[in-house]
Amino acid sequence: METEPDKSKGWGWWVLMLVIAVLVMAASCISLWKNFHLLSIFHASHPGIHVVDKYGQALAVAMQFFDAQKSGKLVDNKIDWRGDSALKDGSEVNLDLSKGMYDAGDLIKFGFPMAFTATMLSWAILEYGDNMKRINELEHAQDSLHWITDYLIAAHPSPNVLYIQVGDPELDHRCWQRPETMTEKRPVTQINTSHPGSDIAAETAAAMASASLVFRPVDSAYSALLLKHAKQLFTFADSYRGCYSTSIPQVQEYYNSSGYGDELLWAASWLYHATGEEFYLRYVAVEGSFYAGWGVPTWFCWDNKLAGTQVLLSRVNFFGSRNIQGTENIALQLYRKSAEAVICGLLPNSSSATTSRTKGGLIWVSEWNVLQYSVASAFFALVYSDYMLTSGTRSLYCDGDLYDPKDLHDFAVTQVDYILGNNPMKTSYLVGYGENFPRYVHHRGASIPKDDESSCSDGFKWLNTTSPNPNVVIGALVGGPFLNDTYDDSRNNTMQCEPTTYNGALLVSLLSGLIASSSVVHSFM
Repeated sequence: METEPDKSKGWGWWVLMLVIAVLVMAASCISLWKNFHLLSIFHASHPGIHVVDKYGQALAVAMQFFDAQKSGKLVDNKIDWRGDSALKDGSEVNLDLSKGMYDAGDLIKFGFPMAFTATMLSWAILEYGDNMKRINELEHAQDSLHWITDYLIAAHPSPNVLYIQVGDPELDHRCWQRPETMTEKRPVTQINTSHPGSDIAAETAAAMASASLVFRPVDSAYSALLLKHAKQLFTFADSYRGCYSTSIPQVQEYYNSSGYGDELLWAASWLYHATGEEFYLRYVAVEGSFYAGWGVPTWFCWDNKLAGTQVLLSRVNFFGSRNIQGTENIALQLYRKSAEAVICGLLPNSSSATTSRTKGGLIWVSEWNVLQYSVASAFFALVYSDYMLTSGTRSLYCDGDLYDPKDLHDFAVTQVDYILGNNPMKTSYLVGYGENFPRYVHHRGASIPKDDESSCSDGFKWLNTTSPNPNVVIGALVGGPFLNDTYDDSRNNTMQCEPTTYNGALLVSLLSGLIASSSVVHSFM
C-alpha cells in the first residue's frame, strides 16, 4: 500500500484562503455550469455552421460499438447477433451487476477502464452535445452513458466499498464463447478500507461527477444520485490511499495502475465543475504540487489522466477564473501552461514536437493500443482550439513560435483522417466505415455465428478459423498500426486487432467536435 505524502506545509495558506473561497463559491458554481455549455451554444447559434458529412457518418458508426459491448438484459436491441447476457452478475453478493459493458473482445467487466469510458463519453456530450444532436446521436450517447453509470451505482453499495471487476480473466481467456452462452464462473472483486484503490475509486468518482452534469438538465434526481456517489467515492479514494493493483495483485496483468495521484486530481477537477465547491479547487491546487507534474508533458490514457486534468482545468482558467485569486489562481495558470506544453508537443512543426509519430503522421506511443494516444491527443488539440476561439485567444506560444486555433484543429484532422483511411495502408481502422476496414477483429461475439452453441473450449475453432468474422462489430476502433504504418488483420493479433470500449469513447469525443464545419467556426474568430 502506498502512503500519503506529508501535506502539512499547505495548511497555513489553506486557512488564509478560506475567506476568499467563501466569497467566490456561489459565483463559481453558477459561472462554471454556464461555461460548460458555452462552446456548444456558440456553435449552435452561428449561422454558417454545417455538418461535415464524413465525420457525422463516422460518429454514427462509432456509436454503435457501445451497443455491441452491453451486458445485461438489453433494451431496444438493434444488433441482431447480440442478446441478453450476464444476467446473474453480482448475485453472489446480492447485487445486480448485470449492466455495464464488456471491456474489449473478451467478456470481463473491468471497472477501471469502464469508468474511464464513462468519463470521456460525458466530456464529449458536455462539450459537443449540440453537434451530436445535429445527427440524432445525442440520445444514443446519453443512453450508452446511462447503461454504464447504472452499473457503477450498483457497484458502489456503501461509501467505502466498490466492486471493481466482474469475471475472472484467466477463466475467461480459457474460453471462446458468445456472451449470451458463456458458462464460466463470474466472481466479483471489491476494494474497501482494508484493500484500497484510490485510482479506481477516484476514476469512478470522475465518471459519476461528469455524468451528473450530463443528466442534470434531463433527470435532476438521477444527476443528484450520481453526484452523491461521486462525493462518497472521492472521500474514500482520498482517505484510504493506495493503488488497487497493489491491493489486488491479480489485476496487474491486465490493468495495472502506475499510481493514483493523477486520478485524485482528475476526480477533484470534475467535482469542481459539477459542484462549484471551493474545496475541490483548493484540492487540485494543494495536491497539484505533489502529483500534477506541472510543465512535464505526459500521454493521456486509461492509466494516466494528468494531461486530461490539465486541459480540463484550462477550461476554468479560460472561462471561470475571474474571481479566483491567490494560490488557486496560480495553480490554474500552471495547469494551463502544462496543457499548452502537451499541445505544443503534438504540433508537427513545433520546436518541441514529439518524435513519437509514424512516417504517415500518426501519433504513435506504444505498440499496444496505439490509437488511444493518437485519438486522445487529437481531442485535446481540438477542444483546446475551441477554448481559444471562444475566449478570443488568438495564438498559442510554443518556444518562440506562435500557433493559432486552426493549427490545432488541423492537427486533430490529420489524426482522425489517418484513422478513417488516409494512411499508407488505405484502410479505415474504424470497423464499418469506408470500403476497407478490418474483417478479423479480435472479438468473441463478432467471431462466432449468432446461433452457435459451442462450449467453452470448442469455441476456439472460431478464433482460429481463416474465415472473416460472421458478424461485423460496427463502430469498433481496433488497436491500430505498427510504427511502420502497417497493419496485420488477423484475429489472433490481439495487439492490433482488439478494440476497447474506452477507445470508442475517445473517438466519439473527437468526432463529435469535428462535426461542425471547421472552416466556418475557426476562421470566424
